Amino acid sequence: MIARRTLLKGATSVAMAATISEISLRSSHAEPVPFSSGTDVPKLKAPADACDCHMHIYDSRFPIAPSATLKPADAHVDDYRLLQKRIGTTRTVVVTPSTYGTDNSCTLDAMAKIGPSARGVAVVDTGVTDAELKRLNGLGIRGIRFNLVNAGATTVEMLEPLSKRANELGWHVQINLKPDLLAQIEDTLLRLPSPLVFDHLAHIPQPAGIEHPSFKTMRKLIDKGRTWVKLSGAYQDTKVGPPTYADTTSVAQAYVKAAPERMVWGSDWPHPTEKEKPDDAVLFDLLSQWVPDEATRNRVLAQNPQVLYGFGKSA
Repeated sequence: MIARRTLLKGATSVAMAATISEISLRSSHAEPVPFSSGTDVPKLKAPADACDCHMHIYDSRFPIAPSATLKPADAHVDDYRLLQKRIGTTRTVVVTPSTYGTDNSCTLDAMAKIGPSARGVAVVDTGVTDAELKRLNGLGIRGIRFNLVNAGATTVEMLEPLSKRANELGWHVQINLKPDLLAQIEDTLLRLPSPLVFDHLAHIPQPAGIEHPSFKTMRKLIDKGRTWVKLSGAYQDTKVGPPTYADTTSVAQAYVKAAPERMVWGSDWPHPTEKEKPDDAVLFDLLSQWVPDEATRNRVLAQNPQVLYGFGKSA
């Protein structure tokens, strides 16, 4: 009888252990996310109010600009919610992509669907009216994007007049440009009145990395105290590639060391420049190397976006 009880107890323990193991295995995976490879969840746990500060929505209901060269497939808010569920972010900054020129309708539609946890960055040119800027501000837009990589809606000549108008609204100017141009227009950038935000680590090229003239320009801008950098797009300029992106990591670490209070993170979902989509869990986990200190990392993910995009404090 004792032997039988011992056997039954042992069998029960084995069954429970198997069940726990199965639950644990299931919990380490998430539902597949469109435009993202892999299904593992990140090893890093996102803090409360973690913000994805750079993503795009594409929707064929909205007309593509005649000058557009990048025309990705539809990537909807419901698709993006699966990414949020996978990596644990709860706040979002929707950025108008070059695909739509100065038409921000798709971005505004996405922001409305996401709700109060969304902010946006719009694309406008110097013909925009004050009334339109005021309307955009009321809808949650907090910056003007200059995509100078894909020529079209915005130009270098528009930087100064639009930076002045953005500054009057308490907005920033967000810039996406190639590194050689960054170094060439250093003087212009240094005199812009508004805060500046650079996409994708400012595209510092490899293998030169932090020795490239564009990084030296970035340090001058950062040291002036009004420049922010998006720790995003690890795949855009790497020569090493996944899963380590080791060359990109050295650039990110240099930025974080220079101004941790002005770094934010972005997924760049749905990764419109990439034919082979990256693993978003791997990209999120890069933060463990880019920002090794947990308190600083939480600042990058939560507190810094709250300041830059005007999110309210959680209860």
